[in-house]
Amino acid sequence: MKDVNLSEFSFSGAESTAIEDLRTLDNADKERLLMAGVDVDETNRAGSFLHLNHSGVHCSVTQPGVELLGIKAALKKYDGLPQHFWQLVDPDKDEFTRSARENLHGGYFIRTEKGAKITAPVQSCLFLKGQRVGQNVHNIVIVEDDSELHLITGCAVSSPEEAAAHLGISEFYIGRNAKLTFTMIHNWGEEVVVRPRTSGRILAGGEFQNNYVLMKPVGNLQSSPVIDLDGEGARARLNSVIVAPKGSYVNSGGVLNLNAPNTRGEIIARTMTTGGTIIAPGCISAKAVPARGHLECKGLILGNGRIHAIPELDGHLEGVELSHEAAVGKIAQEEIEYLQARGLDEDEATSTIVRGFLNVDMEGLPVALKRAIDEQINHLDASDVM
Repeated sequence: MKDVNLSEFSFSGAESTAIEDLRTLDNADKERLLMAGVDVDETNRAGSFLHLNHSGVHCSVTQPGVELLGIKAALKKYDGLPQHFWQLVDPDKDEFTRSARENLHGGYFIRTEKGAKITAPVQSCLFLKGQRVGQNVHNIVIVEDDSELHLITGCAVSSPEEAAAHLGISEFYIGRNAKLTFTMIHNWGEEVVVRPRTSGRILAGGEFQNNYVLMKPVGNLQSSPVIDLDGEGARARLNSVIVAPKGSYVNSGGVLNLNAPNTRGEIIARTMTTGGTIIAPGCISAKAVPARGHLECKGLILGNGRIHAIPELDGHLEGVELSHEAAVGKIAQEEIEYLQARGLDEDEATSTIVRGFLNVDMEGLPVALKRAIDEQINHLDASDVM
């Protein structure tokens, strides 16, 4: 992993004022947020949250059954959130967690009421604007028993030329028979350092689907969410679609711990390098029976670049069922020739194959968000993939 020097970034002095209406953002910022899945019109949204640099600047809720606060307000309201704050992530894990603990700028707190079905997604955005700004955020999501939530988080910088550092702690608590669909879309830049530290706990009958999309350049990113399936019948699926152009370094994976009977977990990754480096570790550990897990990592190298897939299965008891499939390679020439025979030129054929490779079905996504992801894939032209 590349070294990161946090002293190169400023973690103080970048406070921002409140933004009552996201539509008042300038057009350039709106475009950056749109490509991170954020709808500034807030149509078909149960709530919206925007954190800019060192301040929470927008928080609104439009649907009953869900509570949305800045993390500092939630800590004050709930006496420090002793059952949830820093309970799944070790604050002394590394220098990034220590920075977030010692100098918290903000983040979001989301809680659904028991039994609430939040039909429209809640959207949040962690936004950086300015040179060499460092950002520490801590997010907590609590999906109470028998409730359902879609959460879209967009992370972005205001300009792809900006250098910045984003350190994000996220803790997910999914109750009995509850369901959380969490989609994160990154729109960073070539000089951005990203260090999320994420953990989750799923109780009996709960379900967690994590969708991670990165198709823009990033300087240095390392992410490996750890999800504990602690209740019988819990399910989790980690989907990721990652593109690394020249200059990008991405270390992105995940860990699923199947700790209870009848749990099921999947890690599905589609990675493509057009000159950058992708490290793709994935681990499924089963400590109860019956338990089933499948890990799949497929990588595509176009031109130069590196993809290092590291699938890991860890079975502790007789009767667990764990499998993996990993493949790294290039576009088959016969596939290109097949499409050329049907009227496409070589560039068009290559782009078509790439779009099909990256277009992973992410079950449960809102239509508008699926459209935004498809738009990013469709914007990959021949210059991106050749």
